[in-house]
Amino acid sequence: MRRLGWEVAATADSLRRAFTSAGRERDACVQALKAAGAAVAAWAVVGAWWDAPMALMAPWTAVALVQGTVYRSVRTGVQQLALIAAGTFLAAGAAMITGNVMAAMALALPPAALLGIHNRFGDQGVYAPTTVIFALAYGTLSGEDMAHRLAETAVGAVIGISVNALLLPPVHLRGVEEALSAMAREHSSLLRMMAAGYAEEDAARWRGRVAQISASLERLRNARIWNRESYRFNPGQRMRRGFRDAPSIDHDAYWERFLDRTSAIVDNLAAAADEERGLAQPPPARLMLLARLLGAVADVCEWDRTRWGLHSDEADLARRDAAEDRAEQALVRLKSGLADEEPETVVTVGALSASGQQLLRLLGGASGPPGVRS
Repeated sequence: MRRLGWEVAATADSLRRAFTSAGRERDACVQALKAAGAAVAAWAVVGAWWDAPMALMAPWTAVALVQGTVYRSVRTGVQQLALIAAGTFLAAGAAMITGNVMAAMALALPPAALLGIHNRFGDQGVYAPTTVIFALAYGTLSGEDMAHRLAETAVGAVIGISVNALLLPPVHLRGVEEALSAMAREHSSLLRMMAAGYAEEDAARWRGRVAQISASLERLRNARIWNRESYRFNPGQRMRRGFRDAPSIDHDAYWERFLDRTSAIVDNLAAAADEERGLAQPPPARLMLLARLLGAVADVCEWDRTRWGLHSDEADLARRDAAEDRAEQALVRLKSGLADEEPETVVTVGALSASGQQLLRLLGGASGPPGVRS
């Protein structure tokens, strides 16, 4: 009952967000309503207007073709037509050879199922064997019946694709923006964790967070794929006012390099915390300077998130410059006086200083986040 209550509350919250603010929930609701509308329109044309004998095929196809992108709708439509045609001909041929429904199913279903699992068809493969089952179960195997089945499927495909392409065609821009915002937010959180504590158990938690950020980077790559696909065959760029392009792909490369440099600092600190590595821990004064550096870089990450994020106004560039200056000052103090340190700590502090310097060069250099000074 608790699980059911949680599901009901989560569903109600999703519906509330769908009606109150733009986001994934609203996008999903729009696509669901478009699918329902396409099915109703297909039934109105084929069932009510034409009074076709197999009107079910049109809304069944239409509702399935309101996909996440217009390109995917077109591709899925072609796949469905090919699979339904193949299933229809397999069923008709098997029935002609055997003259018995059971024997025809035994003969037609294996090749239809094998065709359905071909990797070119993906999730649509199920339409081949299900068409065989429907055709044999209802006895719709005459030439006229086959023509009706294919024609009504084609009508449903045209209606489904048209609804998806012409009525608020989906453009997956928000996924890229949210993924980039998450990269900045998660890096900022990790850097603040590193600035707040230093022990062997802390290093294990930091490595776990690095793994999470790596997963977020993979989600960003997937969001890019969806974004690129959503522009193919999509008239939305010409139909919608205020149509925006996705953030530059240079952002992705920047955060990938940022993760590499942050991971290097985590590895250096973890090696110093592990007594079996034989590296000395940095002196408390050096750790305090490193904490200031990491805290300042976390502030820069927070600025990068709010600069183009979904939930805030344009940030003041002076805040980012001030955070960079604090990080530079902390780095200078971290590197100074290394010759006076104990020999066993020079290697550790030097490695941390080098990693910190690479990170700051990334923040302010030509390879930094695009558009910061624009």
